[in-house]
Amino acid sequence: MSNPLTELGWNIPFNAIRAEHVEPAISALIERARADLAALGAVETPTWETTAGALEALTAGIETAMGVVDHLESVLDDAGLRAACNQVRPQVSAFYADLALDPGCYTALRRFAATPEADALDPVRRRYLDETLADLRRGGAELPDDLKAELKDVEVALSRVTTRYAQNVVDASDAWSLVLDDAAGLRGLPARAIDAARADAAAHGLSGYRLSLAYPSYIPVMQFAEDAGLRETVWRAFNTRASSGEHDNRGLVTDILALRARKARLLGYADVADLFLEPRMARDGATAAAFVADLRARTAPFFDGERDDLQAFRDEVEAESAPLQPWDLAFYAEKLRRARFDFDGEALRPWLAADSVLAGLFSILERLYGVAVEALPQAEVWHPDVRAYALVEGGRQVGVFYADLFPRAGKRSGAWMRPLYTGDPANGGDPHVGLICGNLTPPLGDRPALLSHGEVETLFHEFGHLMHHLLTDVPVRSLAGTNVAWDFVELPSQIMENWTWEREALDLFARHYETGEPLPASLFDRMVAARCFRSADAQMRQLGFATLDLSLHREYDPEAGGDIVAYTRGVLADFTAAPLPDDFALVTSFNHLFASPTGYAAAYYSYKWAEVLDADAFSRFRAAGLFSREEGLRFRHTILARGNSADPAALYRDFMGRDPDPDALMARAGLLGGSAA
Repeated sequence: MSNPLTELGWNIPFNAIRAEHVEPAISALIERARADLAALGAVETPTWETTAGALEALTAGIETAMGVVDHLESVLDDAGLRAACNQVRPQVSAFYADLALDPGCYTALRRFAATPEADALDPVRRRYLDETLADLRRGGAELPDDLKAELKDVEVALSRVTTRYAQNVVDASDAWSLVLDDAAGLRGLPARAIDAARADAAAHGLSGYRLSLAYPSYIPVMQFAEDAGLRETVWRAFNTRASSGEHDNRGLVTDILALRARKARLLGYADVADLFLEPRMARDGATAAAFVADLRARTAPFFDGERDDLQAFRDEVEAESAPLQPWDLAFYAEKLRRARFDFDGEALRPWLAADSVLAGLFSILERLYGVAVEALPQAEVWHPDVRAYALVEGGRQVGVFYADLFPRAGKRSGAWMRPLYTGDPANGGDPHVGLICGNLTPPLGDRPALLSHGEVETLFHEFGHLMHHLLTDVPVRSLAGTNVAWDFVELPSQIMENWTWEREALDLFARHYETGEPLPASLFDRMVAARCFRSADAQMRQLGFATLDLSLHREYDPEAGGDIVAYTRGVLADFTAAPLPDDFALVTSFNHLFASPTGYAAAYYSYKWAEVLDADAFSRFRAAGLFSREEGLRFRHTILARGNSADPAALYRDFMGRDPDPDALMARAGLLGGSAA
């Protein structure tokens, strides 16, 4: 019987993949790759095909298979699949560590780099060669044998411990729920949130109303629940996930930090940030920290004003004065927004049905990039919720993608895009394949999925990442699509969010789900007027995460730094408008930093870095027209199509004709000028 994971192409047979396929397939793929690696290292006459090209090819099967396996483990409640993943991830980490440390491979590449053929390579292949040599040096290729062995042990240990961390977050989140007997306890919540809580209880064989830590359940409680005790209970549950009991991640966090620091020292770097950021736009931790500190200093006066404003409002509307608590912030902010702008974000939902939003998004992609989206109803998927689509241009499929948008047990929280397969449609080959996942407000009974505007932004964001992958035409897989510096990768995603604020774009999809009527002008005007409401608070929150990330990876000593939860609370204290309780434990569920060996570690600043780029780049569309095909194709061909085929700063200049304007982000957020009142 054939193993579907050993020969994956663009048409992935999700229905045929089982837990028992994982270990045999990955072992076989690794064995094949090791044989190819040995052949590469024994090359006598180095050429592109026998060295750099061979290295690029030998990892393709493992990369595709593990991408599919990792994905399925993150979205399915399958204990067997989890166990299989836990078994093979250390093997994969060991293989990649061995590849980086293989002396024959490194020597062969260096010998090829000194040949006339290498000097005559086209710019993309030359970049691959140069970047690969640099990556191998960062991977320990020039270390003595004893340190190579130690580094490999570190890589394997990181794979194990970060996998466990991610699984603990899922399990801790799924393990918590709160069931209320009647709707009185949910006073203030929108009717659709109450209906969803009742339906969730029924789905679990319970009567009453069930709350969980999934975002569509958690967010309405924080924003609307009149019962402060309920808000506190849910807030504490969310912000102490995986910090105690059988899913406790506190020790794992310190283990991960210690392993990363050990890796940096072995490779001769001052700290983890300098190691991880060297190939990114910031280049080192000091530059990233200076960027964050500058934004913080410029944002702080506005943040202080917003904090005082919210406290004054709370004191005005309540009978007794009391300091704001963390579980009060979203609640009173929502009340203040309604009072100041006569705007209720929930009022937008009837105009933001998920299917309509998707149709409008597809229309925008066609207008900008000249590609059409077609449904693939017969495609194999991993869950009944999932839909498959083709991206079509000139009558041919350039891409295939899957959308898995709603929460369920066993599925990772948040939203993300993942490339699954890199094809070669530019030359008539296979289409690229990718997916987006989310935890958006699901449909309820006969009512379609009605999204918040923030969820619409999330959907557009992930589609930006998807277009970066599906529209790439870089001929070298490792430089294609989203394989770019992580402080550049958010530009294609974040720029897409801008269209969700524009009337012309909203008119393509913001239609009442029952009547088909467009979004009323008065509601749109109030939405836009409230766009910058508490933008400093939102920005400081992100800067707090970036500061924490850099502090953990540049300053914190796991052996001498004390309790990790207390350390986290101390760093974030200056970035929140209310004091954090002693058990606040964001760090134990911070998947961005700790759910993979590298991920966004030392790079959370990337979101703000890329926001500067996207705020500035969108100015071209504002000037030329939101749906300007000329600007869309310019963005496609200078940014989306080119992946990591050139330095990202050069790609940005190719699009804009200049370097980014550092004030663009502050201007869009309404944070230029003096402090807020």
